[in-house]
Amino acid sequence: MKKSLTPERSTELLQILQKRFEKNMVRHPNITWEIVSKSLQEKPEKLYIINEMEETEGEPDVVSLSKSSEDIIFVDCAAESPKGRRSFCYDQDALDSRKEHKPKHSAIGFAKEIGIALLNEEEYHTLQSFGKFDLKTSSWLATPAAVRDLGGAIFGDRRYNRVFIYHNGAESYYAARGFRGKIIL
Repeated sequence: MKKSLTPERSTELLQILQKRFEKNMVRHPNITWEIVSKSLQEKPEKLYIINEMEETEGEPDVVSLSKSSEDIIFVDCAAESPKGRRSFCYDQDALDSRKEHKPKHSAIGFAKEIGIALLNEEEYHTLQSFGKFDLKTSSWLATPAAVRDLGGAIFGDRRYNRVFIYHNGAESYYAARGFRGKIIL
């Protein structure tokens, strides 16, 4: 079943996104709202996914993650890791490995359900160059297979005016750790 928004919610969401887009031009200096709006209207299934990001308090906005790419990429830009996506372990294997006190979901699993991908380390650093994110929280990041194969996963945060990337057991979860996602239009 194809997921879509009501016409009223589509209009409301587009207004929210336009206001956020215009308020934060530094995140997307070479993109106009007209181009973004046209792309969103041509891809209602992507607008539905962006609504899921908004509903979980991600505050999605267009972010130029690469100087060479012309892709329109929506990224969670909430100041702290999205509230509706915290207290998750890293992935399904980590969730399955917990015998007790299981979290309600995994970051990878939830991201897949709503149709987004976790930011990787480079993208997280790029996002942090546009503002100060995760001053009190942290965000799981797409983890290289070599790290995940050994039972770990990586996360990022900003402390002491510096971005840190660190590791944890993939099965761990914390009230202040969520994940940031992205979707390419």
